[in-house]
Amino acid sequence: MGMDERKFRILQAIIDDYILTAVPVGSRTISKKYDMGLSSATIRNEMSDLEELGYLDQPHVSAGRVPSAKAYRLYVDQLLQAGRLRTDSDMALRAHFLGRTRQMEEVMDHAAQVLSSLTNYTAVVLPPTGTQPRIRNIQLVSVSDNAALAVIVTDAGVVRDAVIRVSEELDQDALYSVSRTLTGELAGKTLSEAVERMPEIIRGMQSQAELLEGFGDVMNTQQQANHPHVAIGGTSNMLNYPEYADMEKARSFLSLMETRDRLADIIGQKGEMSFTVRIGPETGVPEMADCSIVTATYTTGNGQQGTIGVIGPTRMQYSRVLEVMNTMGRQLSELFGTGEDDVLKLE
Repeated sequence: MGMDERKFRILQAIIDDYILTAVPVGSRTISKKYDMGLSSATIRNEMSDLEELGYLDQPHVSAGRVPSAKAYRLYVDQLLQAGRLRTDSDMALRAHFLGRTRQMEEVMDHAAQVLSSLTNYTAVVLPPTGTQPRIRNIQLVSVSDNAALAVIVTDAGVVRDAVIRVSEELDQDALYSVSRTLTGELAGKTLSEAVERMPEIIRGMQSQAELLEGFGDVMNTQQQANHPHVAIGGTSNMLNYPEYADMEKARSFLSLMETRDRLADIIGQKGEMSFTVRIGPETGVPEMADCSIVTATYTTGNGQQGTIGVIGPTRMQYSRVLEVMNTMGRQLSELFGTGEDDVLKLE
């Protein structure tokens, strides 16, 4: 006994119905709602076979069936092979990014909110990984008689800023001159390389030693705290699904969302395909045993890859999620300078 076309059509109908209702599905429901030309008895027999094959579970003796993780895996694999990704989300996503800022962390935060809004699940966006970002520009801006705002802009679009103490004798023209010197000395260097270079710069500009030492401290702090930004949207969305009506399960999920380093490790796991779909136990995370994680990549102009992810119940609307993520990945890649028309391609 194997999976033939009729069994797959019935299984697909059960998954689609369960995704929408979260209620165990019976043979009469499939017979009435889906025009398959099959009797309720025939569908019931096929459902028994599907249960024996491990694609369906029966929570109670008198209840209908629910899809297993194995069923969702088959369902998602078929979606990916068929390439069922529409483009009708393009305009909606483009509208969200009109007037966008080039600062990467703000774009990531905004992308996570848009992604969660369009899917109604929890969304996570990770920055590009690979080579360390390099300094593009440094600006010192006076904010009071004895304080200045030090702004560090990197080639990844990330802006770091901090307030440092300065002499009351330094006006904005003097700060501008120091800014140009620092940019000339440090442009193209990573934060760690810039920290190593600072003592030599200070020795060459003793008249500005206090200012430069303060700036050096800022650089050192930024380098030590250079953890990747993890943007999360729609954390509470999961609480809208009956799978997380249990208080202990909901608390466990919310606790995981607060552990951003661990979340980054989970979402950052890439598979061999442009899309990675991990269902239930495949996540390898106890707190996500009833969840699915869908991830995809986007690419920056310098070839670095970031990750976008959606977390939802195993009965998530996979087709919709894959469609939205395909468009989101393309938008982020275009935004950060690849100019490619089709960033996420199915293998």
